Amino acid sequence: MTGTPSHRHHAIDYVELAAPDLERTTRFYAEAFGWEFTAYGPDYAGIRGPAGGAEVGGIRREGDVRRGGPLVLLYSADLDASVEAVTRAGGSVVDGPYPFPGGRRFHFTDPGGNELGVWAES
Repeated sequence: MTGTPSHRHHAIDYVELAAPDLERTTRFYAEAFGWEFTAYGPDYAGIRGPAGGAEVGGIRREGDVRRGGPLVLLYSADLDASVEAVTRAGGSVVDGPYPFPGGRRFHFTDPGGNELGVWAES
């Protein structure tokens, strides 16, 4: 997840899928749709569309796929201010902020229980 001028503050920017078997899942999407992947270690692969292009999402190894859906990530130009905005608006930070290879991020739940993430470059 590298920042470019195309990233917009608080816009939907990236989508992550969970998978108990990362290799099987990336193989499925490669064969079914021609997606390409960037390996970031044994537990994460970045998703690029057919014929390469920009990274638009990722697949993370997660043994218990309890959420039942993708994790939507927003981009932030100021992660600490976004944490404050989420809590001020009634959301709950459930993970982070923490570093990852593209910068820093945190996860939160909204009042309806939906979990989303917000990322920023270091």
